[in-house]
Amino acid sequence: MKNVLEGVLDGLMLRYRERVPEVAGVVRAMIEEKLIAGEGDIENDHIAFRSLGVPFLGIASLEKVFLRLGWVRRDAYHFPAKKLDAYWYAPPEPKYPRIFLSELRVGDLSSATQEVIRRYTGGLTADPVDAVDLDDVSAIDRFLHSSSWELPGLGDYEALQVESEYAAWVIYNRYYLNHFTVSVHNLPAGYNTVASFNDF
Repeated sequence: MKNVLEGVLDGLMLRYRERVPEVAGVVRAMIEEKLIAGEGDIENDHIAFRSLGVPFLGIASLEKVFLRLGWVRRDAYHFPAKKLDAYWYAPPEPKYPRIFLSELRVGDLSSATQEVIRRYTGGLTADPVDAVDLDDVSAIDRFLHSSSWELPGLGDYEALQVESEYAAWVIYNRYYLNHFTVSVHNLPAGYNTVASFNDF
């Protein structure tokens, strides 16, 4: 299972680097400044995913992938203003990042916004994770980088954006990795705070 876990993490980072070209510049600058010898030296504090609280999706669906790979569900978080619920998951070994899964409480949104979201997700009749071989790194990688619904039209995206940036982001990006984080507290002095690392 360790090879599957590492393969999934590698796939997430590969796709993230492709989608966020600034990552290569940050890594290159860290190497040039001798904060790290190579990309493999970066300590990843946590990685985060967004999801929609609708039937067959959300945290209950997405967490199946990470629970199978050895992460353990920990504390719950609630963000009333953003209409979000979330959990963090402890890794199977300290060298792996924590996972943060959040879910939009779709039922708390306006009826118009709910209708747009259900227009895209309403065709699901089963949890898509249940069809994924969670012992196969390629199958998990394909799932995390594909969609269970069609890309939204610009009008729908913009309508969601008015009420919830989160909803618009998920409808467009699906389960793609939302962000990863560098463990700045373990970097050398002068770079080991968020403020100093941002300045760098």
